[in-house]
Amino acid sequence: MPTLLTVLGIVLFAVAILVSIALHEVGHLVPAKRFGVKVTQYMVGFGPTLWSRRRGETEYGVKWIPLGGYIRMIGMFPPRPGDDPRFLRGSSTGPFQAMVEDARRMSLEEVAPGDEDRVFHRLKARQKVVVMLGGPTVNLVLGVVLLAVALGGIGVQGIARTATIGGISECVQPATAPAAACTADDPAAPAAAAGLRPGDEVVSFGGREVGTWAALQDAIADAPPRRPVPVEVRRGGELLELEVTPIPNQRYADAERRRVETVSFLGVSPELVRTTVPLQDLPGEVWTAVSRTASAVVGIPQRMADVWSAAFSGQERDPEGPIGIVGVSRIGGEVAALEEPLWTKASAFVSLVASLNLALFVFNLIPLLPLDGGHVAGALWEGTRRHVARLRGRADPGPVDVARMLPVAYTVAILLIGMSGLLLYADLVNPVTLRG
Repeated sequence: MPTLLTVLGIVLFAVAILVSIALHEVGHLVPAKRFGVKVTQYMVGFGPTLWSRRRGETEYGVKWIPLGGYIRMIGMFPPRPGDDPRFLRGSSTGPFQAMVEDARRMSLEEVAPGDEDRVFHRLKARQKVVVMLGGPTVNLVLGVVLLAVALGGIGVQGIARTATIGGISECVQPATAPAAACTADDPAAPAAAAGLRPGDEVVSFGGREVGTWAALQDAIADAPPRRPVPVEVRRGGELLELEVTPIPNQRYADAERRRVETVSFLGVSPELVRTTVPLQDLPGEVWTAVSRTASAVVGIPQRMADVWSAAFSGQERDPEGPIGIVGVSRIGGEVAALEEPLWTKASAFVSLVASLNLALFVFNLIPLLPLDGGHVAGALWEGTRRHVARLRGRADPGPVDVARMLPVAYTVAILLIGMSGLLLYADLVNPVTLRG
């Protein structure tokens, strides 16, 4: 059954990825058609066509490699100043220039008679921005809606308001040690030795009243190790007096698991209950998620170096590092196979899809071609040039020649393909899992 659930989770997450990509491209398609641009293709994926159907002037289809998608708008690149828009000079002075001219020629060949006013490069700068931001905006909206559904609708596991014990450690193992089952050589945890049970509500600890789990944690931390401490619990409506002896144990003192500290240890974990995030707190949650994603994108060079080391030298994979489509789909399968209530798995799955869409939003805003942010940057520069020309009483400088940036676009595309290949390999040989 777990294997079947894992496969089901992988399939569902793969579908969620394709739907997210498809809606991203719809975000480009709708405003492009609204502004009169002729769109000849709408495709999800790359490579050979798996299925397609033509409706009107646009071919809609799915390709074999689900690593993205695109819409083909005619006239992406303008003719050079002074050239007849119907023809292109054939001379070039080098391989990069030839690359640019070939792309410009292919762009003009798509323009059929009567379509001269339906080319992308004739749009106003603000219209180009709307078209190119349409895709990332759809991913942002999807991410926000899905996060709201997961956190505010389905709910998440949260600590109960009372100091109720949810779990008891059977033995003492340092947090820095690899996860393993208790053995006969491991000492019993103080809570288990004292007779504490899951479901016990701690009323007082060491003579200190505790009403919340945070208060209980503070009381345990303040308790001197290896000295008996009285603890009062409510069990089945009855108050019981017990005695527990905390012991010193090591734990990580920071989220990055770099600093270790020694604290008094009891061996209890809180009761987890279903909670929802209030509507007014959702913007903060979204901002936190977007900020974390943006920080990860900024650190991509170093993070990819870490992925390389993990893939080829066997180093531990950073659970917060980049993950490819195969890796994130695998995590989706692990979520489906968790031995947790259905609502818990549903919330985790929806949150994962929300994170994917927020990542697509942030990543596509990078101001480099062929990403959407590169086209947006070109449109903003075009609008700035034209505005300055009007203020100075000069002639319209015309559209920005994005074709000149094709060498950069091809270089970025090659890097993206290389990153995708590295992540694919790392996800296969040293995957990130929910269990670390």
